[in-house]
Amino acid sequence: MTARTDELRSNLQQVQERIEKACQAAGRSRDEVTLVAITKTFPVSDVRALAALGIGDAGENREQELKEKAPDCPDLTWHFVGQLQSKKARSVVRYASVVHSVDRLSLVTALSKAAVAEEKSVRCLIQVSLAAYGPADAATGASRGGVEPSAVPELAAEIAAADGLELGGVMAVAPLGSEPAEAFAGLREVASRLRSEHPGAGWISAGMTGDLEAAISQGATHVRLGRALLGTRPPLR
Repeated sequence: MTARTDELRSNLQQVQERIEKACQAAGRSRDEVTLVAITKTFPVSDVRALAALGIGDAGENREQELKEKAPDCPDLTWHFVGQLQSKKARSVVRYASVVHSVDRLSLVTALSKAAVAEEKSVRCLIQVSLAAYGPADAATGASRGGVEPSAVPELAAEIAAADGLELGGVMAVAPLGSEPAEAFAGLREVASRLRSEHPGAGWISAGMTGDLEAAISQGATHVRLGRALLGTRPPLR
């Protein structure tokens, strides 16, 4: 047993307690929320340790790291959570079962082509912009990617009709400077409208280290945690 494993075990226990308390406060079952460990910039040894501690889902936001780590931990469900260039869709699809950041029709086309070539099904989440809930001054970085809520139906229809893809639901990042619960309430409304047209698209990917409680209070089914589990990130290579 290494000191790092002990550290990860302690961090995981604290995170699980936070999720449990948030679920209780929201009147939800703990089983309704999946923890996705975001391992960007951390070594694959950390991923292996988390898997041994019971983590079943891991995520990366860079294609390079995904293809380096995923083959070493094939029993995990791998999620791609970052902005994705269409030219890297084939590589991401080769290793990831879920793509959280679908934000344009051209990416749907690229992912579908890649999924067919890889003979697999890929679950896609539509990244929704919650910039309307952030500060008015764009210089604050309120917008953190995604499509406007009004564009979700068209993109959802394209995903649902695409070969090799499954429409999973929505994803968002709370705007910097926003009240997270208010922003995630907006995402919940978008998700509800989506499910009225696509009943199987029930995933809501929202919440990170600083705002997981707010996300769970507004129906998040998946929380994406890095710092709370792994600590301060080392510099990018």
